[in-house]
Amino acid sequence: MRELTVLGLDVDGKHIICEALNSNGDSGDRFKLLVDDRLRAAVRGDGARLGPTRMDIEVGNMLSPKEIQSRIRAGASVEQVAAATGAEIARIQRFAHPVLLERARAAELATTAHPVLADGPAVATLRETVSAALAARGLDPDSTSWDAWRSDDGRWTVQLAWKAGRSDNVAHFRFSPGAHGGTVTAIDDAASELIDPDFDRPLRPVAAVAQLDFDDPAPPPEKPAAPERQRQPARARRGKPPVPAWEDVLLGVRSGGNR
Repeated sequence: MRELTVLGLDVDGKHIICEALNSNGDSGDRFKLLVDDRLRAAVRGDGARLGPTRMDIEVGNMLSPKEIQSRIRAGASVEQVAAATGAEIARIQRFAHPVLLERARAAELATTAHPVLADGPAVATLRETVSAALAARGLDPDSTSWDAWRSDDGRWTVQLAWKAGRSDNVAHFRFSPGAHGGTVTAIDDAASELIDPDFDRPLRPVAAVAQLDFDDPAPPPEKPAAPERQRQPARARRGKPPVPAWEDVLLGVRSGGNR
């Protein structure tokens, strides 16, 4: 805070002229202070009429550097912390910068971790798995953003954000650093679908149809066989003429039925 020296009253009689001294003692910038009730109360030391100053408000809402970094590490943005405390963004950024680098590094490490499936960690990394899943759905794997933050229990949450058409989508994973890159587990349904080994299935699956064999054509249906009684007369007509009975022979009846 710079110290001001009162030079005197302005020609308008409503302002006081003040001057700031440089570090070497030379004259510096000049300032004008309006003579109002607040200034008069400050000169008299009347705190009741002076009321809370801007400095009092800032001190009351001011967070320590550790508290600022704690909020940023837990996932808050610089703008969110500044809006919640009323502090200047420049002050928040000064303490938030190293923590933002820490979050970016954690997100980068999580992309090289291995998703945990039903039978254990996958061979592919999280980035490889997610890229293949998005590409299979016709989305651009390069149009994604990664972020990470650490909760109070010390565990890291990793967020993947991407766009599908006009909709914004996010998926969350739990990152556990360890050997060979560590592991990640799905937290929500979106994350589970992205690391599902069957990611190339349709988004709206259709019920499976029973497999039918159409290679060999079906044989034509057989015609019903004729009854035995109907087939015997046909064979008789196609063979020799019938032999007349003995009564017809004695009476002289011809085989054609004429006497």
